[in-house]
Amino acid sequence: MNQQSGSVGAPYASRLRGVLRSLHTASPEIEASAVISGDGLLVASLFDIKLDADRCAAMCASLLALAERVSEETSRGDLQVVIVQGELGVMLLARAPGEHVLAVVAHARANLGLTLNLAKKAVASMP
Repeated sequence: MNQQSGSVGAPYASRLRGVLRSLHTASPEIEASAVISGDGLLVASLFDIKLDADRCAAMCASLLALAERVSEETSRGDLQVVIVQGELGVMLLARAPGEHVLAVVAHARANLGLTLNLAKKAVASMP
């Protein structure tokens, strides 16, 4: 499993990786997870799949920012989660503390409700 952390302090990134490890342990269907800064920089990540983590982080931050604007425009209140579902799986983006974004990538066989619940619990446990 690949682990990365960005320019944030090492102790903070280490605690975030602990949260991500707990998330992966709770569901073996989770293939990747990351904490991304609001400006698209990778803070901490764990992934079992091949991807360009920095590029993906930037796109996730942009997608969340756009979804927040749509939520405001349509009077839906504060955005909580964005779900991107494809034929091979699902990706969740959730607003996390400190203007961060939690990204979770899960296999198609993952239970969406469980994955969503685990993501929300991970966000709640972030330092």
